[in-house]
Amino acid sequence: MIVDSNRFEPGDFLRVRGPLELKCLLDSTDETLMHKAISRTFENLRSHVNSESCVLRVRDSPVVIWPNKCVHVTPKEITPSTPCEELHKWIQTEEQEIAGKRSAKKGKKSSATRVISLNLMTEVTKLGPLPAPILCRTIRKSYFLSTVLPMDCVVCISCTDTIKGACERLLEALTHQLHDMEREMLRHAKGMTLSVPEPFHFLLPESKGLVTAVYPAGVPDSQLEAQRKELHERFELPEDRPYFRRANAYHFPNEPYKDGYLRNPHLALTHPTLDDGRVYLVQGLYSYHHYMQDRLDDNGWGCAYRSLQTICSWFQQQGYVERAVPTHKEIQQALVDVGDKPGSFVGSRQWIGSFEVHAVLNQLLGVTSKILFVSQGSEMASKGRELANHFLSEGTPVMIGGGVLAHTILGVAWSETTGQIRFLILDPHYTGAEDLQVITDKGWCGWKGSEFWDQTAYYNMCLPQRPKAI
Repeated sequence: MIVDSNRFEPGDFLRVRGPLELKCLLDSTDETLMHKAISRTFENLRSHVNSESCVLRVRDSPVVIWPNKCVHVTPKEITPSTPCEELHKWIQTEEQEIAGKRSAKKGKKSSATRVISLNLMTEVTKLGPLPAPILCRTIRKSYFLSTVLPMDCVVCISCTDTIKGACERLLEALTHQLHDMEREMLRHAKGMTLSVPEPFHFLLPESKGLVTAVYPAGVPDSQLEAQRKELHERFELPEDRPYFRRANAYHFPNEPYKDGYLRNPHLALTHPTLDDGRVYLVQGLYSYHHYMQDRLDDNGWGCAYRSLQTICSWFQQQGYVERAVPTHKEIQQALVDVGDKPGSFVGSRQWIGSFEVHAVLNQLLGVTSKILFVSQGSEMASKGRELANHFLSEGTPVMIGGGVLAHTILGVAWSETTGQIRFLILDPHYTGAEDLQVITDKGWCGWKGSEFWDQTAYYNMCLPQRPKAI
């Protein structure tokens, strides 16, 4: 199931994508004969990838590479021994041009130029005379299988890697991926019904690298647990956390999220420095939900709903649940369903608090939570150990409600020896556009001291617990 595994530095890779047509003529519905015919077709595709007709085109550039013609490259200024990083000079998109100007002002290298995307193509033009066509007519009963394989391979590169060396690794990765696609297609074949194999990339923890796995389209994650266990064993990963569900797939930095929400804005911040202190952060991806999103005016009453949505997005994007982030009305209906609120609550503008967040998480996601209570905000400074342990063991966002305000805690910087503490706060009261610079510069996502909390107000914190699942 593994296609390619490399030690990985984010942004330093080549990614080749493109369709390969799988066309297979079957003379029989016998399962053994059908599998042999499909295997022969995959073998032909592997030969095609390693033939001179295989072409790689660098996206948004004039660069074209024939990897099996002694690595022939155009334009002529580029040679097989040219370092891969030189290809960045030939790539130009509108986004990269803007990013490049910003980086030039700051004197920094743009992270957007670290992804080199290539198209997998086929050269169809032939030089010289073509043979005369020969027509044959054969009358027999047969079946024709046709589908498109979505090839998607990634290899990591360093500043010293040449185009020739990288192309050799890309061809090897494409060949391996075709082997894995063949295995998955045959494994999940049911009679004449075949599932199209799809590749997914996963960035594993502890520098294990970027790994590619192939899953059959249309087969839900719930039916792929055996394959995931196999992967966890191979990479010595714990079996109580999902790493290989589709929702865990790595999101490449040069691709925008389709839903429009910002992900992990806290990554743009600089950590505070405390004497003998450590930083404990949320683990994984979440979406920033705040006032006025989704064409809903909830300014003044929806902050806890938005904090809950951020928490739900975390469970969705870690692969624990497949359902969409609930709307305000769905949250209200869940509270009615569990008997916490009357039917008139649905469609209202009534506030909710930490206990309601706990109830909704359990009702809609099957997630349990712990409630941490402080009688006044001045006690928040003493909760460093509890919050640090939570982010170490569970790693989920924490919803905190007090008085009429709700916030999301994404981490703490805490010194066990001095007791100093800073809270990483994601503020759902923001009403503006999804502008990361404004959100971080204005403190809507930022590190706050103990004075941030109302010193005399009580606070309840909802600490969602991570399910034990693979």
